[in-house]
Amino acid sequence: MRNCIVAQSGGPTVAINASLAGIIAANEDNNYFDTIYGSINGVTGILKDKLLDLTETGKKIPGFVEKLKVTPAMYLGSCRYKLPKIGDDNAVYNKIFSYFEEKEIDTFFYIGGNDSMDTVLKLSDYAKEIGSPVKVIGIPKTIDNDLCGTDHTPGFGSAAKYVATSILEIAHDTFIYPVKSVTIVEVMGRDAGWLTAASALARNEYSTAPQLIYLPERAFDIDEFVEDVKKQLEVNNSVVVAVSEGIRDKDGEYISASGAATDNFGHKQLSGAGKALEYVIAEKLGVKVRSVEINILQRCASHLASLTDLNESMEQGKKALNLSQDGESGVMVTLKRTVNAPYTVETGCLDIHKIANEVKSVPLSMINERGNDVTDEMLEYLRPLIIGNPWVDYKEGLPAYLNVSHLVPGTKRIVPSTE
Repeated sequence: MRNCIVAQSGGPTVAINASLAGIIAANEDNNYFDTIYGSINGVTGILKDKLLDLTETGKKIPGFVEKLKVTPAMYLGSCRYKLPKIGDDNAVYNKIFSYFEEKEIDTFFYIGGNDSMDTVLKLSDYAKEIGSPVKVIGIPKTIDNDLCGTDHTPGFGSAAKYVATSILEIAHDTFIYPVKSVTIVEVMGRDAGWLTAASALARNEYSTAPQLIYLPERAFDIDEFVEDVKKQLEVNNSVVVAVSEGIRDKDGEYISASGAATDNFGHKQLSGAGKALEYVIAEKLGVKVRSVEINILQRCASHLASLTDLNESMEQGKKALNLSQDGESGVMVTLKRTVNAPYTVETGCLDIHKIANEVKSVPLSMINERGNDVTDEMLEYLRPLIIGNPWVDYKEGLPAYLNVSHLVPGTKRIVPSTE
């Protein structure tokens, strides 16, 4: 069995395709697998027999690996499919492993975040239970940076760079009028505030924006928030506030302007924290106020990608293939920061049981005592992750990414594009 399947899952990032590119590049160097298949739309592509022959695709598209590295989102598409608990419905597991046998699969690589690592956990445990030789390896991905066991996750550095840049540009926007104003910027982060914390990188010698930062790791108090903003307005014409979408009060209730539905994994689909706080400031302080929800823009902005992020993501893809060669299964690729200045990291791996269904929160040492800002420890952690700018080809003024027309629904057998 000398083939493998790679799939991508969860929310998109700038760097997830770089990890996929790393697997392909490493295999080109040592020819470990005869064929690398890509499962379209995560693990559901296996259940629906929708595979893309990445080995053949790479031969047909000049410079495929390098183009893939800088193409945002998921080249293979995504899903949010939750496998049942082993023993509750083993039919789906039997179907997956029968498919692995049919395609002569040696290793299944799953690139994704927390929920994807739950899939890696279940598939690797089931393989062990039935004595299957198929190896299952997780490769991290999430802009939320909330996976345990690794220093940071692919996609986070680029999203952090986008958030910090956006905050800086918002600050420039607010400077132009000599009137009192408040701008509230809502940043993704349901359970962990890493990405919102990155807004602090926008501060420079002439701008202190964002003057206030609120993360979900600390209970949010509306009255203290109003007091914080009022104090900032005493010394600034314009105040920029960064808030995580997942901020909660002392009772654990989300600060939200709307009801929250849940996804297949039971996670609240949040929206409206910034808008809710906009209404509060307008009522309590009576100043010009607006809220900005960055939303999906922070996930796939390859024009503001971090070269450090892309390079590290590609190295983690290569590491995954090496782990497969070494016989590892039921693990996730990890990064360990060895030196902070000059910044260096090394790749490793960790048992998936120590990672899946856990959340890496921002340590309280990285949040100030008031709970409205981050500390220097956080800035030291963040700064190396946003360094460098990748080369992206442009066509007629716009980025020229890989053609993803193979993700158009309704096609059972996927034919790779030659463009």
